[in-house]
Amino acid sequence: MSRRTTKSNGSRKAAQPFRARKRSGNVFADLGLPHPEQELLKAQLTLQIYRLIRQLGITQAEAGKILGIRQPHVSALMRNRAGSFSVERLMEFLTALGQDVEITVRPSRRPQGAVSVTA
Repeated sequence: MSRRTTKSNGSRKAAQPFRARKRSGNVFADLGLPHPEQELLKAQLTLQIYRLIRQLGITQAEAGKILGIRQPHVSALMRNRAGSFSVERLMEFLTALGQDVEITVRPSRRPQGAVSVTA
């Protein structure tokens, strides 16, 4: 166990001890959020959309025309704020940006399967 010190107004004071915890690999699960697998999938799809828009070198307004959404919604996507979009809608955005989206289902080695995005 380590102790963390914080500096406030020029003085040092001891902070509460902290403990490292093993992570699950899904920050949404680690934070205890509902539907962590879905949130992780949405974040991964949004990241791909962000990368494609940057790679194409288009403005958010141009991206909005391609995706069929207004520029403020593109701005939200570019800041990884996909909350109001479903996984299906995010996949539609990827196809509108010229990408093929492939869904593969196969047996898992673990008791419960997982969802992932590969680009």
